[in-house]
Amino acid sequence: MKKAILYLNQFFGQIGGEDKADFEPVLEDKPIGSAGIFNGIAKNVKIEQTMICGDNFMASHTDEAIERCLKLLEGKKFDIFIAGPAFNAGRYGNACGQICKAVHEKFNVPVITSMNVENPGVEMFKRDMYIFKGGNRATAIKQDMTAMAAFADKIAGGEKLLPADMEGYFPRGIRHEVFLEDLGMEPVMACDRAVDMLLAKLKGEEYVTELPIPKQDLVPIAPAVKDIRKIKVGLVTSGGIVPRENPDRIESASATKWGKYNIAGLDKLPAPEFKTIHAGYDPEQADKNPNVVEPLDAIRALQKEGKLGEVDDFFYATVGTGTTQGEAARMGREIAADLRSRGVEAVILTST
Repeated sequence: MKKAILYLNQFFGQIGGEDKADFEPVLEDKPIGSAGIFNGIAKNVKIEQTMICGDNFMASHTDEAIERCLKLLEGKKFDIFIAGPAFNAGRYGNACGQICKAVHEKFNVPVITSMNVENPGVEMFKRDMYIFKGGNRATAIKQDMTAMAAFADKIAGGEKLLPADMEGYFPRGIRHEVFLEDLGMEPVMACDRAVDMLLAKLKGEEYVTELPIPKQDLVPIAPAVKDIRKIKVGLVTSGGIVPRENPDRIESASATKWGKYNIAGLDKLPAPEFKTIHAGYDPEQADKNPNVVEPLDAIRALQKEGKLGEVDDFFYATVGTGTTQGEAARMGREIAADLRSRGVEAVILTST
């Protein structure tokens, strides 16, 4: 039986929620949380220890967090390192990717994690490790752990590993020579496969290329603002700052809506008239002072000092946590169109 160590954030490590996001790394000599699911499925691997670290601590003190995590692993016997699953949680995905990459580089053991396709950690780390295609929320934890457990079993058993699409992890950009019969497919010469694909393409039929080219979603860089004192500036935030009643019913996570709120004549955003509905960070400070997320007070101060010109009479808000790339792009286009209609030439975008 091979030994594994599981990495979890503070929430899934049963330490606490956002109030414990600064929790510092520990290594518990027992399986915790989703380790039970893994151990109930895997036949050749068993999670015996659990590493826990708060998402904020890993994000804000990355070098220190990794150094301390690696120090905790020194002298420990383990054959595989598992992290997550991280679903669509960006900070958690970053943490799983950071620690998996560091563990593999130092201890040279296989590392496995799982993330939703919308998690930014996929693009950041898919070349460095096996990242399984996971669900977008914690309700998918059983199926995600099942996929990782099955793959860990194959590694532990010395079985032949199949291509990424067949195993279920994101392609890593690593090409290997394989024989089709080893994949349970009929052997066909490369020239014949190429002709078959060409004919299918000409007929408008579906086909799968053997050399996929990654799609690049590149946004052109906007020209520099020559003099910010002579243009109209808009304010946008993904930090969930809204009027107390949340009149647009913007979701606290996985947002599909945005709002536009009047700030004409305000020197700052007053509490409790404004608050945050964002579910991805501790709301205490933002509810006490919404300007820590949407800094209208600082904007007005810059105006009084003559360092900033006209500011639009409205600010725009939505929630970033869990929001899919598709929804974010749509809302961005809609907000941009409204800003342009109001003569806004530059935007100050704040996040969390």
